[in-house]
Amino acid sequence: MRQLVSAACGLWTAFALAAAAQTAPGASDETASPVLVELFTSQGCSSCPPADAVFAGLAQDPRVIALALHVDYWDYLGWEDRFARPEFTKRQKAYAKMAGAKMVYTPQVIVGGQEAMIGHKAGLIEEAVRRQAAAARAYDIRLTVTREGDRFVIRAEAVPPTDRRFRVQFVRFRPQEEVAIERGENAGQVVTYHNIVTSWDPVADWTATTPFSATLPATGSDPAVAIVQEEGPGAVAAAAILR
Repeated sequence: MRQLVSAACGLWTAFALAAAAQTAPGASDETASPVLVELFTSQGCSSCPPADAVFAGLAQDPRVIALALHVDYWDYLGWEDRFARPEFTKRQKAYAKMAGAKMVYTPQVIVGGQEAMIGHKAGLIEEAVRRQAAAARAYDIRLTVTREGDRFVIRAEAVPPTDRRFRVQFVRFRPQEEVAIERGENAGQVVTYHNIVTSWDPVADWTATTPFSATLPATGSDPAVAIVQEEGPGAVAAAAILR
């Protein structure tokens, strides 16, 4: 595990709130409840390849929506991760700030917006996914994302309605890519990365007393994910995938 002490982050505390999700094969399926699993990783981190291998299995697991966010704070070690985005580092720092942690590290997994662990700890990740899938809530967020012509349509509704505030987010990702790493700590390795996030954008803040709907331009063929998450970032109330 590689730590970056200068950043105000790092998560070890598991929270008790629920994180459930709604997903889909072609349009999102409200009967399913996938759990959002985020991996913070870097091509420049020597501790990350084992976590990337564990994540390859998660990317195929129908119980979860697995998304890999490549961070940029190891680029100075001699290899620039071309998947890295500063906004992904910012998201990891925001999680850490919510937990009152003092450092960020890679590889790190966040399950359901609530539980954090080292990214290669497959057993701990499995336990967290089961907890988040089984957690009870006072409300249910019914979430769908569909592609209709040249636009994506996100629809969400709380049952029963709640005055909780959520942030609706929209993610695109690349399913798989192989990278030959030429320099830095992983020089000479060829790593296959899965579910590589290429963009993570806020759509709107939503108070769930009434249904929500938004349309976005539909460009490219990469899969898309809609996420409804408590502000903070906090618990993931729902996630839906469109492949």
